[in-house]
Amino acid sequence: MKYRFRDIEYFTEVAERGNVGRAAEALGLSQPALSKSLRRLETSLQSKLVKRVSRGVELTAAGRELFAHAHRLRLSLDDITRSVMDISQGRSGHLRIGSGTGFALYVIAAACADVVTNAPGATFKVSPMARNAAEAALLNGEIDLSVMTLLASAHKDLVTEHLYDEVFAICASANHPLARKKRLALTDLVNEKWIVSTEWASAPRQLKQAFADAGLPAPRITAQSESQTLRNTLLASTRLLSIANTRIVRHAAQQSALVILPVSGFKYSRSFGIYRRKDAYLPPIAQRFIVMLKNAARETTDDGR
Repeated sequence: MKYRFRDIEYFTEVAERGNVGRAAEALGLSQPALSKSLRRLETSLQSKLVKRVSRGVELTAAGRELFAHAHRLRLSLDDITRSVMDISQGRSGHLRIGSGTGFALYVIAAACADVVTNAPGATFKVSPMARNAAEAALLNGEIDLSVMTLLASAHKDLVTEHLYDEVFAICASANHPLARKKRLALTDLVNEKWIVSTEWASAPRQLKQAFADAGLPAPRITAQSESQTLRNTLLASTRLLSIANTRIVRHAAQQSALVILPVSGFKYSRSFGIYRRKDAYLPPIAQRFIVMLKNAARETTDDGR
């Protein structure tokens, strides 16, 4: 069986765009030339790969199978290119990291500091992104690893490693009247105002559920901001309450005078870890970076503070 690898590249472009005309334009080819390439590939594989539909083309079952293999082949070629370049240039490699928000950034920063200090030949790029976006970027070979919330339903082509568990608590300014209480219940918080990341983020959802389970009205959300720095600053200077990772509160307490309130009736935690694509190339620096992530996570656990 003989076929040109270029024909597979052209087929992949058609599959991704679902339209021969748009694919030809992107490739800088004429439509007849691209159609000839498709026919040549179908003849080589003795399979019909695409079928015409009103809006363009659709993949047949054989086409979908080839597209899946072609995607993996392209990722493998990208991995080979990076590996050869790292070796030929005698460097530790370029590491691309997808990052969640919150305490994950502290852990990543500690690992990056080690890279800068002990692997001067390495380079890295940290890109904050949502978990779904990070998963897509990993599967498409756009990043090497991500530090995100661990979910049981991880994609079959991804592997995960546990780093740490986040424990969330209700917090406030050290000057807040409730900060002087030794024991609090959710009923004591009914009339308080809150600042949260987004109303439907996981921790605020858990807080709403806790209030509902206790038969209380929903928390009064006064402000929302994705910026942890802004939330901490407002907490320290107002009577707002919030929910935060206990490690972040303790880290910020040194500068912002935040405290964790002793509230019973609210418990929430989640696990964070490393995601990476199964069998993907990792630059030489990646293994050290992963070890440093684990060290940073271990050194900042609640038991170790």
